[in-house]
Amino acid sequence: MDLVPKPDQVVSAAGNVAHLLLYGGLADLRPMPRTMIDEDVLREVYHYRESPTVGSSGDPVLLVTPLAAPAICFDLRRGCSLVEHLVDAGRPTYLVEYGNVSFRDRNLGIEHWVEEVVPAAVRTVSEHAGGRPVHVVGWSLGGIFTLLAAADSPDLPIASLSVVGAPVDVTRVPLVAPLRPLLDLTRGHGLVTRAYRAAGGAPTPLVRWAFQLSSFQKLVTKPLAIATRLDDTDFLAQLEAVDRFTAGMTAYPGRSFGQLYHRFAKGNALAGGTLEIDGREVSLSSISAPVLVFAGANDGIAPVESVRAVVPLLTGSPEVQFEIVPGGHLGMLTGRAARATTWQALDEWLDRWKSKPKPARKRAPAKKASAADKIGTNPNRRHKSSSSRALSER
Repeated sequence: MDLVPKPDQVVSAAGNVAHLLLYGGLADLRPMPRTMIDEDVLREVYHYRESPTVGSSGDPVLLVTPLAAPAICFDLRRGCSLVEHLVDAGRPTYLVEYGNVSFRDRNLGIEHWVEEVVPAAVRTVSEHAGGRPVHVVGWSLGGIFTLLAAADSPDLPIASLSVVGAPVDVTRVPLVAPLRPLLDLTRGHGLVTRAYRAAGGAPTPLVRWAFQLSSFQKLVTKPLAIATRLDDTDFLAQLEAVDRFTAGMTAYPGRSFGQLYHRFAKGNALAGGTLEIDGREVSLSSISAPVLVFAGANDGIAPVESVRAVVPLLTGSPEVQFEIVPGGHLGMLTGRAARATTWQALDEWLDRWKSKPKPARKRAPAKKASAADKIGTNPNRRHKSSSSRALSER
């Protein structure tokens, strides 16, 4: 809204304020309907109901959430929901999430997600979709888990990988880079290590604060932005949905947080292309699926160069495509601009790498049986006499 608002802007602003006061919000926060098809320790796999007008067909898409972030990152609000977009496009859509992490989960390390959660989700989705290969889309740490799972289990039925805002070279993350010399001085026995071990992980308030810190400038200017755009219903609805997302963040399990802290924040281990998991080296060069990599132009958590660093490491992939899209860490995935940028590029990628249906096997024309073809008399027959006889009697 301009400093001197126009009459129609005043009317729109008054309507928005009245709606906020009467109904408590402007955003349509109804979740897309879904059904749970599998669950285990910190693993819940959901299938989203297909559109009644479009239906669904083709290869399934599995959305992989990061730790600590609520799964509504993929279903933020109606009109800005990647799930809604995929379902409306007729794609079989699935999601894996982890539920609430508690103190009893403190001993779970990242190998739980790399070896158990993501591979099990991929296989479950493939089976549920009739054995088709799966397009896996991971955001943030969910993208890192997706890459490592694909590298660790080359036999997974994966059609393609799409990695959104996943930092590989942590030295290029401005929030972490200034702290690394200080972290190195502690040699793993400093205040941070003692704190997360005592707490059983990174507590929810700390995770929420770290996410907000990455958008500190927006946080400071937020009141002014709201005051000057009270007439913009879509803008206000997006802020409301993002606030709900931030409030829904959960804790990191203690051992997983420790591994991320020591190996990623301090050691920058993945920048070399390999990571030790469960006593063995897992190399990103082992990934044999095509990979689409997204970086957000204004992402403070995973800046462009920290994400781009993965591209030369994927030497085993038949194709690696790198895209810079507008938005911050969440905005690049499900912001208002993502509709015409990230989602469009993702659609083109999924269509390009969709599996081809197997051609129907043609039945050979029947021929008159000769003496050599009688059951049990032909030594070159593929089946034994008993098998052939059973088939012939059907």
